[in-house]
Amino acid sequence: MYPLKFKNIFKSVVWGGEKIAPFKGVQTGQKNIGESWELSGVKGNESVVSEGPLEGRTITSLAEEYKGALLGEKVYASTGTEFPLLVKFIDARDDLSIQVHPDDALAAERHNGSKGKTEMWYVVQADPKAHLMSGLSKQITPEEYAAKVADNTITDVLHDYDVHAGDVFFLPAGRIHSIGSGCFIAEIQQTSDITYRIYDFGRLGLDGKPRELHTELSKAAIDYTVLPDYKTSYQSCKDQENELVSCKYFTTSLYELDKEVTKDMSGLDSFVIAICIEGSGSLTDSEGNAVSLRQGETVLVPACSRSFTLRPEGSMKVLTSYIR
Repeated sequence: MYPLKFKNIFKSVVWGGEKIAPFKGVQTGQKNIGESWELSGVKGNESVVSEGPLEGRTITSLAEEYKGALLGEKVYASTGTEFPLLVKFIDARDDLSIQVHPDDALAAERHNGSKGKTEMWYVVQADPKAHLMSGLSKQITPEEYAAKVADNTITDVLHDYDVHAGDVFFLPAGRIHSIGSGCFIAEIQQTSDITYRIYDFGRLGLDGKPRELHTELSKAAIDYTVLPDYKTSYQSCKDQENELVSCKYFTTSLYELDKEVTKDMSGLDSFVIAICIEGSGSLTDSEGNAVSLRQGETVLVPACSRSFTLRPEGSMKVLTSYIR
């Protein structure tokens, strides 16, 4: 196998902006594009290979054929042929709804064995007044939560962050959150599209009707633990792997490159996803298979590769993600 690129899956939403297509260097007739699904195994939204001998194949069909060679033996044993991560770019012109995602146990119980949704955000770009909400700022009970939704004061008990490019937030399932206006984010998450919408600021959807709320479903899904800070701290060193987040669902790192760097995959037993968030260059696997890697592009390196090398053209920023 060789490094794989996939076709864009654009999503038009009521809060979407106009940054994704220019960021990715593509043209589209769609309006209000709020999300670009870069790599997805979600049923009905499965990514399709965009070039090379496997062009036109879905990620699911490749997992069915190549199994551990694509995914990693331990990953395949755990997740089967469903690709386990979903990668998105998100452009928030307006505030997204306040929401929460169930964990694996609750999702399996409520949604026919589905997986929960733990995710992380890397802020790629941010407008001067960009903000987001993550986590509770004070202790409340489930009953107090429901009352605050009813009287439109739920935002009073959420941490609201001014954000800047490079900020990182880890959101385990159960953490209440909302991406705010002015944020352009790379999101890496479990393969799940289950979202409980708690509060939507009284706006209407693209069909002119209020969007459905899931206030009661959310009550049992929320983790009511209060932490002093929900922002992830890290230090980035040039031309090396800088780990940002590591959990049982994914490990994500940042590379800020002025020169080439090689990642040894021999001990991973996992695929690696490379997401270019700035600049351009190339990615070459251990067999010498090379693909270009430009801002806005995502490449999947199969688990059978022993290593890959990132070569910037000038400079390049790349996020990588795999399963430990």
